[in-house]
Amino acid sequence: MASKTKIHRFEVEIDKCRVDCNWKRAVELAKQSAPKSTDISTTVLFLQGEMALEEFVETHDPTKEDNILSARTQLTESNEFLAKVAASASPLKLQASLLLAKIQFCQGFYQVALSTLDQIDLAAVAITESDGNVQRSTRLLYIIAESYAIRGKCLEKSRGSLKSKFKAAERDNDIITCYETAGDLAILCMQLRDKSSAIQQAGVPQTTDPGSSNFLITSLLEMAIAQVPSMHLQRGEDIKCVTRYREMLRAVESRFSQEIRKTLALELAQLLLRTCSVKSYPSINLDAKGLNVKAPKPCIYSSEKLFVPKTLDEEVLLLLLIAEAVGTKQAVLERSKETQELTFMSITAIYDLLALVLVKRAQFGRLSESFEKAMRFSFKEFHIWYQFANSLISTGKFAQALQVLAECHNLAPNNTCVCLQAAQLCYEFLQSYQKGIDWANMVIKLTSSEVPKHVMARAYMAKGIGLCLLAKDSKLFADRQTMDQEALKAFKIAQELDPKDYLCAFHLGLQCANMRRIQEAINYTKLSLRHRNDFIHSLHLLALLLSARKQHEEAMNLIEAALYEYPDNLSLLMTKAKLQKIVRGPEEALATYKMMLKLWKDLHEVDVEEGSDPVTKGNEKNIWDRRSHAVTSISEFTDRGSGRGSMRADSVAASRVEKALSDLASSMNSSLQPRVGPQRSYFIQAQIWLSLAELYLSLNQVNEAQSCVQETFQLFPHSVYVFYLKGLLFEHRGYLTEARVCFENAVAVNPSHTKSLYHLGIVLHKQGDNRLAEKTLRDVVNIDPCFHKAWDVLGTVLEAIGEPEDASNCHATGSMLEASCPVVSFNIIQRVMR
Repeated sequence: MASKTKIHRFEVEIDKCRVDCNWKRAVELAKQSAPKSTDISTTVLFLQGEMALEEFVETHDPTKEDNILSARTQLTESNEFLAKVAASASPLKLQASLLLAKIQFCQGFYQVALSTLDQIDLAAVAITESDGNVQRSTRLLYIIAESYAIRGKCLEKSRGSLKSKFKAAERDNDIITCYETAGDLAILCMQLRDKSSAIQQAGVPQTTDPGSSNFLITSLLEMAIAQVPSMHLQRGEDIKCVTRYREMLRAVESRFSQEIRKTLALELAQLLLRTCSVKSYPSINLDAKGLNVKAPKPCIYSSEKLFVPKTLDEEVLLLLLIAEAVGTKQAVLERSKETQELTFMSITAIYDLLALVLVKRAQFGRLSESFEKAMRFSFKEFHIWYQFANSLISTGKFAQALQVLAECHNLAPNNTCVCLQAAQLCYEFLQSYQKGIDWANMVIKLTSSEVPKHVMARAYMAKGIGLCLLAKDSKLFADRQTMDQEALKAFKIAQELDPKDYLCAFHLGLQCANMRRIQEAINYTKLSLRHRNDFIHSLHLLALLLSARKQHEEAMNLIEAALYEYPDNLSLLMTKAKLQKIVRGPEEALATYKMMLKLWKDLHEVDVEEGSDPVTKGNEKNIWDRRSHAVTSISEFTDRGSGRGSMRADSVAASRVEKALSDLASSMNSSLQPRVGPQRSYFIQAQIWLSLAELYLSLNQVNEAQSCVQETFQLFPHSVYVFYLKGLLFEHRGYLTEARVCFENAVAVNPSHTKSLYHLGIVLHKQGDNRLAEKTLRDVVNIDPCFHKAWDVLGTVLEAIGEPEDASNCHATGSMLEASCPVVSFNIIQRVMR
């Protein structure tokens, strides 16, 4: 009795070794038990034949015909062993016959293998074994699964000999059935393998090494799993293809099926994106069955709480997140260099598709999180790093994005796109102008053979933009002049390198305009429009240049033509209102301002809706950028020292002071409700109220101007705009002391707000404090040397002080600047890099 128990234990351990693909250990155990059993010799023979076959298959893919000659020479002994077992009355006779068919397939004898398999009722055996002993049935089911795959492949090899289309279609159905059954049985085997591990962990005695498992899905079964969807696609049966993918993915996951699940999820996501639209998306049917409903099926997830995607985007996103979860884990754990490369190619495809899906839904934060995970295994992979940088930019994490772009540059030093993109980040979002120039210089230092001319032109253009911004940031007039000349030189080099680049010509025109070389500016701006006649910034700049030459009618016609193309552009509308006041009278300008407020309201309501959507929440900075160029800054939004819109460092600090003061006022005053929606849109509204108040004061309509001040106060209680507007009202009414306090408060919030400084100088002069007025006005012309009104008032103050010569020079400077002064400052035109 004890002897039988020991033999049974040996049999269980042998079955376990076979399931784990630990062939040598299985043979050793069989030989140890041979003296104790008369029937074990056949088992040893079988296991030796099985070991020789499986070890050959591990190193020689049986699906590749290149390995046929090797199989015919190396599998002779295995064929002899298994043939003896198949001819005996051993319980292993069935398995030996199936493995013989596998040898015949490896050796290229497809018809012989097919004949061998047709003698066995594979379906009946599979159904019987699926309910038997877990250990023993797992290995046999696996062999049956491979046999179905072999049968399908053998049928596929003989498909070309059929002349009847009906028989060919029938054969195809038979092939698909074989592959489908093979795939189902393979997944079932993996589930049983997990079940076997669970039984062992529950306390069943185990003498074999638990770390010795080499259980893997062979290329035969991988081929079978992949072939069913592929054949459906070849036959134009897209729905059946999608259904099959879904059916396999519904199978309960095991630790051995993770790689297959990742592949299937990625392939289905690609298929859905390639073949389906929102309208043609096939909804998920949980009752769908495959062609072969009689064969054993793997266990599937079924629960009332099961999440079922309802839309194309939902399903694709779910599939990609599943693939990402598996792929990132594999990439981190994988040590083999060759396998690591394949894994990385797969995970890169997953991230590229994730980018497509998440960007469409504006889920930039989720995308950046995914790329952040990828950093664990993408140390030197430029593509992943660059995608990560772009996702961070879209999320608004500009400082971190710049660091990632720096790593991209280390990985690809000659990639000019990285350098120019980094320069753009420095200019537009980080106010790090010198760093931006350094990035542009990295491209300029490359040789002409490494960089095309049009790219080098953009590099010089980027350098010029940085120098212009640095010039604005400089406190010394001499330094500003030097940097302006260097910027002009850089723009000219860019224009020479690429004469047809509209952006280079535009920046050259804008720089000439700021330097008050009006005719040159007009020529370059017209050149820009010749290469791209709908470029909004060139259209706007040309209108301002015409107004600088006092051709207000022509400027007005050009602005109206531009507004026909860009009807929602608030910047163009603001300039139109300024021109209307000169050309057609203040009443028309007033109507334009009212239309701007209505347009702002319409745009803002949409923004609030989008900002409340969890899909777009956190991306408020991009909302105005999407509205028919409404983002273009209006009036003083980019005027030097004007506050929020300026790129100057002190203006950035001023905006923080304004926000802190406004938040404090809101907390102390319950009537000031917190504003809902993107803050940028409120800044634009404040600018409209500011310009409208100035118009009302010019018409001596003080009460209406007071209403504008109140509206602005509700938006930003302690902003420079509110103090400035209050000061204008007091000055208009003759309350000089109160006006002085308001202007001083405005300057305290933003020391570079030129209009507040200018009016403060006027008030000080009226109060007789001419020395302080002189100092204040000199600050104004130092900040903005083209402010002609400040030069005139400074001349008047100097006359009062008794300095007639300096006063005369100031008046002359003011008159010269006024002759080339546009209706709105040239600084409102944005310096764009694309």
